Parts: sequence; structure tokens; C-alpha cells
Amino acid sequence: MISFSQFELNLNALKNAIATACANAKRDPATVKILAVTKEQAVEAWHYATQTACFAMGENRVAPALEKSKIATFPLPRLEFIGHLQSNKAKQAALLFNRIESVTSLKLLKVLNTAILESNRPPLPILLEINTGNDPAKTSAPISDAPFLLDYALSHCPSLNVEGLMAMAPLNRDPAYTFGGLQTLQHGLQDQFKYPLPELSMGMSQDFPTAITHGSTLIRIGSFLFTQNNIPQMPH
Repeated sequence: MISFSQFELNLNALKNAIATACANAKRDPATVKILAVTKEQAVEAWHYATQTACFAMGENRVAPALEKSKIATFPLPRLEFIGHLQSNKAKQAALLFNRIESVTSLKLLKVLNTAILESNRPPLPILLEINTGNDPAKTSAPISDAPFLLDYALSHCPSLNVEGLMAMAPLNRDPAYTFGGLQTLQHGLQDQFKYPLPELSMGMSQDFPTAITHGSTLIRIGSFLFTQNNIPQMPH
């Protein structure tokens, strides 16, 4: 685990890189939030990110996040689930996380909606994870499923609040293809359903400048923040 001072150095370098990417895209840096990807990090990573006002922490597995929540000696940060969510873990996830970013199926919508209904909690924010990169290795929903999933969520899931879309770019393809596709899909769905989808969660340590160019509002950053470097280099 890196020191807090190193984390601060990394975070400042990230903020500078975001500012540069936003200037190039003619955007306000305040429109881009940082989700610190703390998967496989010690619970101290939650504390680091909370102390420096990162928007949220991202975890990709339910059990490790639950264990961290039990041993944390500080108020829990905002937590977002960003991994593949199995339906048998969905109820636990719904009760632990502030938002589920990786909703990919009708079955998952049903399980999450039921979990929140039964717990008598306010509606759970979610994002629909869409495979706009057409990557066969991804478990995200195909583009053709997006209208159906959104329609079902809006008409049959009163305990879920769809706030936007999420995507991950394939490693072997220009990320602009994936990110541009998600932005186009966002606009199309908003026009079709007359429903706002303001959040675009896209961009990681290696490709966030490209994601910002295509309208990302939330970048998911792990290695850039938690790697032991003197000064992290901005990804190309």
C-alpha cells in the first residue's frame, strides 16, 4: 500500500491531467468526477480517497467490499460497484453500495428492484453497462439490448433510478470507438425515451483523456492513483 503523501502526489497529477484533457475538449474540469478504483487495495485506500474528496470508491467484488466495510474505523465513503455482478450477490450489493454501475440484464434489474423493495429503502441509483466496443470478452449488454433494458427499468422497476450508462474500452482497439459509441447511445436513448441519462462512466487510467473528449462525467481510476511513482505520467 502506498503512503498517503504518494497518493496525494498521484491525485494532484491526475487532476492536472484532467484539466488538460478538459481544456482540449473545451469542458469544465468540474464536470468530470473521480471514482477511485480501490479493488484489491487495503481498506486504507478508502480513507485516502475520502480524505481527498474523491467522488466515490469503486469495487468489483461484493465479498471483499463487505469485509472492508466491517473493519473500517471511519465513516464509509460513497461506494460504487463496477464489476460483473452475479444475481446471487445482487441483494448484498444493493444494500451495501450507493450505486451499481454494471447492470447488464433483465434478471439483474428484477433482483435489484426486489431487494430494494423488500428492504424499504429509497430507489437505488444504477447505470446500464453497454458493450459499445463490441468486445466479445465483455459481459456488458449489447447495444441492441439498451432500449429494452431502459424501458423495462423505467416501467417495471420503481425502486431503481437509472442515472446513465457505463462502458469499458477493449484493450486492443482505439477507445474512441467505445466512448464515442456510448455518447451516441446516450443521446439516442434520451431522445427516444425523453428521459435524462446524465452520467457517462467511462475512462480508466490508460484512456481517460479520450473518454473526457467524448463526454465522460465519471472516470474510474486505479493504477494512476495507487501505483508507487514519483510523478505519474499522463496516459497517451
